[in-house]
Amino acid sequence: MPRRSDQRRAAVFALYQHDLTGRELDDVFEPTASTFTRALAYATQDYAEDVDALIERFAKGWTLDRIAPLEKAIMRVALLEMLHPDAAPGDTPIPAEGAIVEAVETAKEFCGADAPGFVNGILAAVLRSLGENQAPV
Repeated sequence: MPRRSDQRRAAVFALYQHDLTGRELDDVFEPTASTFTRALAYATQDYAEDVDALIERFAKGWTLDRIAPLEKAIMRVALLEMLHPDAAPGDTPIPAEGAIVEAVETAKEFCGADAPGFVNGILAAVLRSLGENQAPV
């Protein structure tokens, strides 16, 4: 069984391909995608409107359509796990800080040089908002 971080990345890449090509999620999963990967991608898709609104709100000076599709997918998965742990699959939700660390590591490995800081800044701002208000407003 692949590590959870690898399964999260697989969900990110499925969402990225879905966003880029317009193909259905079922058509972009790797044949060996785990149940966790599939459930995480579908849960993220279910909450896309909510998490996209947060990304746009905290991405000062950026509209959602200007953000690279892979960076969006990374942030969407992290935000789903941060904000809706009951919707994310698995027995033990990842702590919000862990979701941010995994998102930043994925951005470091697969995105441009500025992406990790951008991803971290948005996710950290959402987390601060949660701490201050118990709900991102």
